[in-house]
Amino acid sequence: MNQMKQIASYLAMAGICLLCSLPATPQDKLLGGDISLLPTYEEHVTTYKTADGKTIKQLLPFFSEQGWNAMRVRLFVNPENAPQNNKDEGVCQDLDYVIALSKRIKEAGFQLMLDFHYSDTWADPGKQFTPKQWENTPPSALHDSLYAYTHRSLQAMKAAGCAPDLIQIGNEITFGMLWPTAKVDPYKPQGWPLLCSLLNSAARACRETCPQARIIIHTEHAGEPQATMNYYDYMSMYGVDYDIIGLSYYPMWHKRLPVLRETLNRLALWYPEKPVMIVETAFYYSHENDRWEKNPLAYSEYYPISPEGQRQFTAELVEELSKHRNVTGLFWWFPEENCYKNAVIKSWINRGLFDNRTGRALPALDALRLFAQ
Repeated sequence: MNQMKQIASYLAMAGICLLCSLPATPQDKLLGGDISLLPTYEEHVTTYKTADGKTIKQLLPFFSEQGWNAMRVRLFVNPENAPQNNKDEGVCQDLDYVIALSKRIKEAGFQLMLDFHYSDTWADPGKQFTPKQWENTPPSALHDSLYAYTHRSLQAMKAAGCAPDLIQIGNEITFGMLWPTAKVDPYKPQGWPLLCSLLNSAARACRETCPQARIIIHTEHAGEPQATMNYYDYMSMYGVDYDIIGLSYYPMWHKRLPVLRETLNRLALWYPEKPVMIVETAFYYSHENDRWEKNPLAYSEYYPISPEGQRQFTAELVEELSKHRNVTGLFWWFPEENCYKNAVIKSWINRGLFDNRTGRALPALDALRLFAQ
């Protein structure tokens, strides 16, 4: 790290960031959520209700009334190849599914963020499985596969009248993607030339097909400021073409808000030309029927596991983000979760914005509205 970067780091750790002192204006901000499973809930005739129990006829207009102006949708290469347990968790978004949902999103007046997973199933810090159809592709030819798939998908969306406004080339890729070929570690120098050249192949397809769209590089180590800085330093070192830094921030995995503050301050100081969006966030309001978290008090050291605890987290997050001029977007992950009188997913996740037991909107929804005001 050179002297200038050391000074930037010290300033960020001290909470001194002139670039962050003025928040982005409301008209510059995007507020929304990843609603990738909404059509499946609609197929099950799921009933969504307002906080006072009134039935919501259509969810997209309802979200618009809450001040939301953007939606995120994930795309898998071939989700038919996903393990059954992943399908039970909501992995089903192939290109036809995504086009149908994206058309509705655009027609409803929202901006659209497309999230390429570049996998047949979930891509996240613990797994970045290469799609089955590319498993035997040599590294030298993987660039062509990635470019062709990205180009073909975007062309289809453009032809259908739902070209995305923002495009994530990869989902939570702090440790690379298309494992084991393009696996990296932000603390180690190996593998970065290949990963970055693959990302540039995807970016080239985006620029050629949807030149007005903004490209996002999405990582999930907001709770480790140095890992995040190292990652985007490698992006800069190898000339990756992108516009926006996308972060996941979940307090139970990424530490408390002061750590996120440090990450945002350091990014603003060192990459002032790159806006930052929190493209995934959420917190629990319950652990009921949750096969991953059996302890009803898990993560309660951060916020109470209750609707009020979820609201408190959301209000504090929005208050923190409002202090950072470089933060221009906030997206809730899986807000449409609602297991009231249906079995769309086998195990409840309990981080959505509707109560799984009653179908009613949760108070965190009101707290989110303040981000875009």
